[in-house]
Amino acid sequence: MPEPRWLAPHEAEIWSTYRRLSRELQRAQDQQLQRDSGISAADYALLAPLSESEGGVLRARDLGAEVGWERSRLSHQISRMEKRGLVAREACEDDARGAMVRLTEKGRETIEAAAPGHAETVRRLFFDPLNPDEVGTLGMFLKRIMAAVEGRGESPAP
Repeated sequence: MPEPRWLAPHEAEIWSTYRRLSRELQRAQDQQLQRDSGISAADYALLAPLSESEGGVLRARDLGAEVGWERSRLSHQISRMEKRGLVAREACEDDARGAMVRLTEKGRETIEAAAPGHAETVRRLFFDPLNPDEVGTLGMFLKRIMAAVEGRGESPAP
């Protein structure tokens, strides 16, 4: 069995910082959305791709794949949003077992009202602390890490 590749102290510190950053960014977004728009980050996560889709409708499984959620979580969240009139579930014409999720007029109004504050929070907390060159470098690093996570195995930097 190969010897574990333990993190060096500086790597452990970077990893810890990343994990804290991820949690705190999510917390800040959740608070901003709730305070300014009365919706949850989960609501926003589904409303955004629906608002960007043609006709404001997506197949439920495609919506779940878009946000990276399992079927059960997606179904429960859609049910909560249906009760508030943000989305409507419809039968899928192509597949009787499938379901479509449609953005309602209230859902569209909600996402349009929430988006500017959400974008400002992302800009203020994620992009503004960096200069334009750093943003480009961060984007390159994130794409490389994402490729490794997705198993596309891009080679590391020299």
